[in-house]
Amino acid sequence: MEQTFISRMIYKWLYIIGRNFRNPSSKQIHRFLSNSHHFSLEELESFQLKKLKELVNFAYQHSEYYRRIFNEKSIKPSDITSLSDLKKLPIITKRELIQHNSEIHTDFKFKKTFKAKTSGTSGESLVFKRNEYADSFNRAIINHNYGSYGLNPWDRNGYFWGFNKLFFDKLITQILDAFQNRFRVFSYSKTELLKFIKKLKCARYIHGYSSSIYETAKAINNSKIKKPTKIKMVKGTSEKIFDYYQPEIIKAFGAKMISEYGAAEAGIIAFECLQGNMHINMEGVIVEEVNNEILVTNLHMQSFPVIRYKLGDYIKLAPRDVKCPCGKNHVILDDVLGRIGETVFGLKNRYPSLYLYYIFKNLSEKYRLNLEYQVLQKEKGQLIFNISSVLLSIEKQLLVAEIERYFKDVSYIINSDTKFLAKKGKKKSFISTINES
Repeated sequence: MEQTFISRMIYKWLYIIGRNFRNPSSKQIHRFLSNSHHFSLEELESFQLKKLKELVNFAYQHSEYYRRIFNEKSIKPSDITSLSDLKKLPIITKRELIQHNSEIHTDFKFKKTFKAKTSGTSGESLVFKRNEYADSFNRAIINHNYGSYGLNPWDRNGYFWGFNKLFFDKLITQILDAFQNRFRVFSYSKTELLKFIKKLKCARYIHGYSSSIYETAKAINNSKIKKPTKIKMVKGTSEKIFDYYQPEIIKAFGAKMISEYGAAEAGIIAFECLQGNMHINMEGVIVEEVNNEILVTNLHMQSFPVIRYKLGDYIKLAPRDVKCPCGKNHVILDDVLGRIGETVFGLKNRYPSLYLYYIFKNLSEKYRLNLEYQVLQKEKGQLIFNISSVLLSIEKQLLVAEIERYFKDVSYIINSDTKFLAKKGKKKSFISTINES
C-alpha cells in the first residue's frame, strides 16, 4: 500500500525522536558535514590532523594498551605533528583487538556507549563499546550521503541483513524495523522472497548484502512481477559488488548498485557518489594504503581506539590530484580488490586468493565476459570453478587461459550452469576447506 503524507510524517518524527534519544550529537555532526562537504583537500587533512592529535593523546591517557605500546616504542603523543607521523605508530590487527580487548578499552566514563560486535565471518568475532559521538558520527555520515540521492533516513526501505532466528530476538528486530520504516527478508524461501518483492513497490531505497540484492533482482527479472518504480538508491554493503551484478540490478530496480564500504570496528570508510566514485570519509577516518593493504584509523572512537588497524582488505587509492565531477575533494578509493590472508594451495606453491579476482576481472575488462562464480578448494593442487551461466566453448577457452596464466601447479574443474542459492549472510567467492597445517 502506498504510504500517505500522514504516515510519512509519522515516520519522520519517529526517526527524529529516536535519533535525539539515541544519538544526541547527530544534529551538531550533520551541520558540520554540510560544511565539510565543500572543504578543500587541505582543509580536510587539517581537520584530520587535529582529530588525530586529540585521539592519540586520549588513547595515551586512558588506554592501558596504547600507553604501554607507545612507551615500549618510545613514542610520545607530542611526536605526532603531521599526518605522515602516523607511520610512527604501530599497526594493530583484529587478533590484537580481541586478545587485548580490555586493555584497549579506555577508562574514561562516557555518558553513553553502545555494545558493538563484528560479524565474525573471518572466524574471529570482536565485541567492543562504541562511544555515543562515534556512533552518532557513523550514522550521520550515512544519512548525509543518502541526501545526495534525494533520500531521507525515514523513507520506506527494504533491508537484506542477518538476524537472530530465536523468537524473541526476531520479534524485537521486527519492532525496530517497523520504527525505521524498514522491512527485511526473514527467510529466502520462494514464498517469503515473493512477499518481500511485493513490498518493494513503495520502497525508496534498498540496502544490505550485495549478493542477496543481486539474487532478488534476478528473481524479479525472471518473473512476471511488476518491477518497483520508486527506488532511488540500491546500496550494497559488506560484500564486493561484481560488474556482472549491475545489468540485472538496473533492469530490476532502474538504478545501479552503489557501494558503501566500512566495518563495525572501523566505521564507514567510503561511500559512492552520484558520479560513481568512492569517496573516503575523511572527516571520520584516516586511510593508509601500505603494500596495497588498507590501514584505518577511526578519528572519533575514544571508548575503543582503533589506530592504524589492518582491516584485511587489498585496496587501491586514486592519486591525490584526481578530481571528481561531483565537486567533493575527498580522496577517492578506486577499488577494494579483495580479502587478505586467504591462500590457494598448489601442489608445491602457494598463491593469494586475490589471483581469482584478477582472473575474472581480466575476463570482464578484456573480453566483456562477466561471469558469476564461486571457487572451491577441497584438496591441495586442485580448484573447482563453479560458474552460474552456460559457458560457450570460446568462453571456456578464455577462462582456461586466464587460470593457467596465474596458477602453475594447480589442476582445475570447471562446472558451468551452476545454480547459486540466495542465503542469509555473506556470499563468498572463494571457499577453502584446507587446513594450512
